[in-house]
Amino acid sequence: MVVIRTDRAETDPGLDFGGVRTEFGLPDGFSPAALGEAQRAVTGDVDHADREDATALPLVTIDPPGSKDLDQALLLERVGDGFRVHYAIADLGAFVEPDGALDAEVRRRGQTLYLPDGNVPLHPPVLSEGAASLLPGQVRPAVLWTFECGPDGEPREVRVRRAVVRSTAQFDYGGVQASFDAGEPHPSIEALPDFGRLRRARAADRGAVELQLPEQEVVATGDGDWALVIRPRADVETWNAEVSLLTGMAAARIMLDARVGVLRTLPDADDGAVEALRRSAQALGVPWPDGATPAELLAGLDPARPEALALFVDATRLLRGAGYTAFDGEAPEIFTHAGLGAPYAHVTAPLRRLVDRFATEVCLAVTAGEPVPEWLRRALPRLPGLMGGSDALAGKVDRAILDQVEAWVLADRVGHEFDAVVLRADGNAADVFVAQPPVMGRCTGPDLPEGEWIRVRLAEADPDRRKVVFERV
Repeated sequence: MVVIRTDRAETDPGLDFGGVRTEFGLPDGFSPAALGEAQRAVTGDVDHADREDATALPLVTIDPPGSKDLDQALLLERVGDGFRVHYAIADLGAFVEPDGALDAEVRRRGQTLYLPDGNVPLHPPVLSEGAASLLPGQVRPAVLWTFECGPDGEPREVRVRRAVVRSTAQFDYGGVQASFDAGEPHPSIEALPDFGRLRRARAADRGAVELQLPEQEVVATGDGDWALVIRPRADVETWNAEVSLLTGMAAARIMLDARVGVLRTLPDADDGAVEALRRSAQALGVPWPDGATPAELLAGLDPARPEALALFVDATRLLRGAGYTAFDGEAPEIFTHAGLGAPYAHVTAPLRRLVDRFATEVCLAVTAGEPVPEWLRRALPRLPGLMGGSDALAGKVDRAILDQVEAWVLADRVGHEFDAVVLRADGNAADVFVAQPPVMGRCTGPDLPEGEWIRVRLAEADPDRRKVVFERV
């Protein structure tokens, strides 16, 4: 329902997230063998002989403020009435020895976990925040994707190869958005709004489902405490995400054509889920235009409206069953991602997610006309299980962090009243969203009307149990 984004900061040891780390057994370091391999990879010379020299491309990165693990660098050019997109991705294949100690360690971790008081990285920081990161002004090994796109934003030609690149600038989303708002964008991304809007239109045509749910952000207050805020999503984030999605869809097509690889998949919602959403829309007073798909209905809602927020929560049932599908020899039975309306693969965040490195290596081998390495074929069947377990852990950690901060924020406000939107009711209880402070919790009481504002009283806020309960006034 929510996405957790955290600002790393020093805080009072009494309000750290040690309890979460202990509960879920999060690692606090890397094994000596894994660290040794990482250090040797950093101090050794990366072979540039078979790499394209793309250091002249004025690539730039766009990430949250303060990021050091920079996976992607972008250059977008107008070519005639179309576009040329260069997208450089950090090349972990240049640093991680297959089946070595570091490879085994990152397979156990699966992905970087983000906590407010410090991340649990997938790779040692000497790699993820150093030699492998696409930091500005540094020559780095990368996997370079180039898309020749028509005026509709659809790719007509796709190339992927190993290269060396040099990012020319590091930007954050807020700064880039401000530059567009002021009419002074950086030349390397001047075309991003037009391209991003085209790609968003193509997504709607495919039936991609977008749930415009609020994003809770945990921020340090500066006095050893934490606060919750709603982080507005800038347009530039949506446009930038479309480049990543374009790359993932191209990677999926390469692997499907070669009948070997690993995809991010989501089965189509069954008729029951769609009918349940239709009933929810009717109950909430949201008109469903004749012939409109669920994606078209949701895209037309105003996320500021309470009934829209409740319907977005109900629509999460359309996106159940996401996972990873590995295949070798024939295409899998389910090979599309219903939320995107297309086949899709993770390839754009290898510093932070395990599966991206393996999918990328498949694409590189296939497009070079080379056999997929045996170590890679052996690894493919295990990836869905590794990533499924990692995703489940990440979801539990994110929820525990939010529950913990919500309980801390509200601990001294038991008995206070708040305005809340009823999201999903079940008998004499419901999930509610309190706008200020932005908290989601359970509420008890009769006749809780979904999609409507009600007045609630905080009945319990227990930091030890990470539990918040409201009751209807």
